[in-house]
Amino acid sequence: MPTTLFRPGRGSAPSARAVRRQPPPRHPSRRGGHRLAGWLARNRRLAIALLLCLAAGITVHQLTPPPADSATALAAARDLPAGTALTAPDLVPVKIPPHMVNAGSMSETGQATGKQLAAPLRKGQLLTDSQLLGPGLLSGTPPGSAAVPLRMADPSSVQLVSPGQLVNVVLTGGNGYDQNSPSEVLASAVPVLWTSAQGGKSGQWLGTGETDGLIVVAAAPEQAARLAGASTQGKLFFVLVGPAVPAA
Repeated sequence: MPTTLFRPGRGSAPSARAVRRQPPPRHPSRRGGHRLAGWLARNRRLAIALLLCLAAGITVHQLTPPPADSATALAAARDLPAGTALTAPDLVPVKIPPHMVNAGSMSETGQATGKQLAAPLRKGQLLTDSQLLGPGLLSGTPPGSAAVPLRMADPSSVQLVSPGQLVNVVLTGGNGYDQNSPSEVLASAVPVLWTSAQGGKSGQWLGTGETDGLIVVAAAPEQAARLAGASTQGKLFFVLVGPAVPAA
């Protein structure tokens, strides 16, 4: 009996191509992850430096206090000597933290224009009323203190004293020749507020230009009573003294 060979047809069994499984499609996120990992592997030092910079930036941001509100104050636009009659170009407004503003600070140029400096100002130094010739110079003195102008017997001696120095005010009734009189200390350790040696205008207290030999001192009420009109009783002199040393 003849043997019949069976040849499978196309539809009898799946083809080799149909049996072979296709590889699954790559997910986009996986491809990105592989690229990032490869970049990190190639640039490890750069990645570490970037992370350190980021950490430092976060730390600085957390430690930096939030910006505070600012206030306006007047400061010297240049070095200004004592006795200067202030004008608008002498001053410049600056922004400062609110806690630096005190009761004597000024914020508008018109508040200081025309007033006279009782003490020198450095460029950038803030201006307060205690640095101007006038009642502001009595800031911080005991209640009842008065600013007393005195005319010294020797006008040239005024060159030796400056605002802030302490002096004893001495009265003598003798003329130094045929009349002798004991000297009397009218006030001890009074601070000088202004002197005619500072130049400029006479300021708010003195309305006359005759200021040769004049000084202004801050005196307690009982001292002011003795100093008032003292120059009509004799000759006035001052003696420079130092601050009192507190007892141990």
